[in-house]
Amino acid sequence: MSGARIKTRKRNIAAPLDPTTFADAVVQIYLEHEGDLELVAKSIESADLDFSRYGDTFFEVFFIGGRTQPGTVKPEEGDRHPYAVLNCEPARQNILPSVLYIQKILRRRPFLIKNLENVMRRFLQSLELFEDNERKKLAIFTSLTFSQKLSGLPPETVFQPLLKDNLVSKGIVLSFITDFFKEYLVDNSLDDLIALLKRGKIEDNLLDLFPIQKRTTEAFAEHFSKEGLGTLVEYNEKKMFDVKLKDMKSALTTLIAENADITEVIETVKQRHKESKLPDIEVVRILWDAIMDAVQWSGKNQQQNSNLALRQVKTWAKLLDSFCTTAKLQLEIMYKIQIQCYEDAKLMKLFPEIVRSLYDEEVLAEDTILMWFRKGGNPKGRQTFVKSLEPFVKWLEEAEEEE
Repeated sequence: MSGARIKTRKRNIAAPLDPTTFADAVVQIYLEHEGDLELVAKSIESADLDFSRYGDTFFEVFFIGGRTQPGTVKPEEGDRHPYAVLNCEPARQNILPSVLYIQKILRRRPFLIKNLENVMRRFLQSLELFEDNERKKLAIFTSLTFSQKLSGLPPETVFQPLLKDNLVSKGIVLSFITDFFKEYLVDNSLDDLIALLKRGKIEDNLLDLFPIQKRTTEAFAEHFSKEGLGTLVEYNEKKMFDVKLKDMKSALTTLIAENADITEVIETVKQRHKESKLPDIEVVRILWDAIMDAVQWSGKNQQQNSNLALRQVKTWAKLLDSFCTTAKLQLEIMYKIQIQCYEDAKLMKLFPEIVRSLYDEEVLAEDTILMWFRKGGNPKGRQTFVKSLEPFVKWLEEAEEEE
């Protein structure tokens, strides 16, 4: 074996990590140009620095003026500069140039977006370590990144870290998100904000941003009204209203589909009505929808569908009667029947039969039917349905004359 050459595997020798030297070099660029971000950006673009390795360090210098200690937001030893985001005044005109500066950097080095995510996530998870005015600056910066559509920054990176219990319980998150909302709505609509919150996966959990003892719709309305965000309050009230409607309808549809005892269903509706504080007219609308949604329709057999619909109406007439206690509510049921028969081809010809059935079951009063016939306001299919109801109305009028 003497003289044989032994091949050795080549290995990549990694250069030692030296974030301090990198940070100092970036700090010097800021100092040389006295914080002129146009000139800083040009120097950063041409600098022979390893951004792929020290991207997190770059953003630490950007936000606080120098390196942070590992795993914290506390400053590390080393050079610092006074032109960082957290050294600005907490106002959009002072922070917007920093957002535009980062936009330029990311256009040249798009891979740095991951590092921006890393640093922002770390800072937002540690909001309690910042002063109040520093948190406000971070909120303004964050809102401006989305207003300016900063390339590639996912909303969940920002919003999900805010749901930490310790931050929420201290009211820190509520303060931060309020500043964020107010700033974002300067340039954007409420619809834009809601779309952003949906992408951030918190649109359905806005109350979770409040300390647990204040997690009520009343506290939500009081807080954001006081902050001048009335449109957000209106949106949340409508959303909560829609959730209550959906929950009640879902529960009722299930009970009706399972043929639950009608007395049990009536008590369930009364209890949910009391808890939800929904208007009577909405409850009546839900009842009709739930009753009809629970029908197992036949695919093509029209006669069978007609029989199913009429049987369903008769079976649950007592439920409707328990809540259609005024002429206005009875008229609403007639409008619901009119609209469904107009929009659902398989029910188109059933309008007069359904009305007659509900009259026979004492859900609809004669005066209500005549009012709809003579003055009903909903135009959907009205001419057709008025004509189809004429024989029954004529019978009602004749019976009234005989009496």
